[in-house]
Amino acid sequence: MARPRVTIVGLGPSDEDHLAPVARRLLGEAGDDAILRTSRHPAVSSLGPVASYDALYDESSSFEEVYEGIADDLVRRAEASGHVVYGVPGSPLVAERTVELLRERPEVVVELIPALSFVDLLVARLGIDTMTSELRVVDALSIGERLRGPGPIIVAQCHSADVLSALKLSIDADLFDPRPTAVILHHLGLPDEQVLEVDVDALDRFREADHLTSVFLPELRTVGPAAEDLVDLMARLRAECPWDAKQTHGSLTRHLLEESYEALEALEGLAAALESEVGEDVLSAAYEHTAEELGDLIFQVVFHAHLAAEDGRFDLTAVLDGVRTKLVGRHPHVFGDVVAETADDVAVNWEAIKRAEKGRSSVTEGIPAALPALLRYVKLRRKGRAVGLVAPTGPEALDALDEAVDRLRRIDLLDVDDADSATAGAAFEAVGLLLGAAGDLSAGIGVDPEMALRRRADDLAGRIIETESA
Repeated sequence: MARPRVTIVGLGPSDEDHLAPVARRLLGEAGDDAILRTSRHPAVSSLGPVASYDALYDESSSFEEVYEGIADDLVRRAEASGHVVYGVPGSPLVAERTVELLRERPEVVVELIPALSFVDLLVARLGIDTMTSELRVVDALSIGERLRGPGPIIVAQCHSADVLSALKLSIDADLFDPRPTAVILHHLGLPDEQVLEVDVDALDRFREADHLTSVFLPELRTVGPAAEDLVDLMARLRAECPWDAKQTHGSLTRHLLEESYEALEALEGLAAALESEVGEDVLSAAYEHTAEELGDLIFQVVFHAHLAAEDGRFDLTAVLDGVRTKLVGRHPHVFGDVVAETADDVAVNWEAIKRAEKGRSSVTEGIPAALPALLRYVKLRRKGRAVGLVAPTGPEALDALDEAVDRLRRIDLLDVDDADSATAGAAFEAVGLLLGAAGDLSAGIGVDPEMALRRRADDLAGRIIETESA
């Protein structure tokens, strides 16, 4: 026995001049078995009386609830009569959520009748080719917090100032140079048609937005295209540059280390600029330098990923997907049902998940013994807290510092040079206690001891230079 059928026709993007004869004929022949998603469309007045789902829009709390309700009702109607003709604005093949939902319903056969869409009118007004421009069409109601590039992009369903405001907020215009512009396209093909070019920040000032309003973004360079271009550049350098062509994972390790330290130095400079009352020029220079050094560091990751891809092992996509998947798995308090109310709760969960993932018997595994000693101590102290080892409080660490200093005072300290430096004995042990207590104190009061000592070293370097020039 044949399954019930739903034939979906498009009403076109504008008035009756853009309504296809086949749509008019099928809706007319269906009689009581014809229904429209909405009668709020300029071509509907030429059709005569046809039922619609307008009431469902008024009764529902969200568009998704409307669309699911329409799909359910169309299936019921088709099962009752055998065939329903359903009319949608524009084309059933472009930005029509109810069509997607109906295609997922095994109870009915879905037949689509193509029609002119709002995209056709829009590209005609803008004079662009959908293929050569690599045009994308997105739904304003499903963008989320961040609109992804690249452009050009058509944003459909911009039916209110609130939607336009959300679109504006999804684009951080301050990070673009030059600032992005947008084109508002309103009532295309109608006597009151408007095509307005505006700054992105002015989008929600357009107060006439309705269901026949769209936005065109000519260019939107975001993370995706920037990363793709860097990967393409890496491939060309590897093919055409003699230096890049001869590099290996091993030869690049020192460059990764150097770039890491340079990025760290830039970040420390930025932190210092933020903490002090410097002028905007100095602060901007610090941000610019940090961006440059982070770029150099990222390029090392891209280089290693490209070398691995040449060997058929992994590429940058695998690196990015891998870390994203790992972070989702290690944040069950965000993406699952685990409760973590404090940062310490998060750390405990993190270590438990990590041990299970890696099959490790101790949280100390994976901390390189070759790390600088102070940094290794701090990392181990953090791991200890994550498994329940109580760390000294600030006052307790101060007491430990006093004890270490007292112990040193009781020892006969010799003034020796580097060649005779002691690596054992009472003084050696006391200095270790002193530095460990300093690390505990730093952690207890929220200070990174590695960065604090680096700052102290910078001060010492400055004094040495001043002494040399005196």
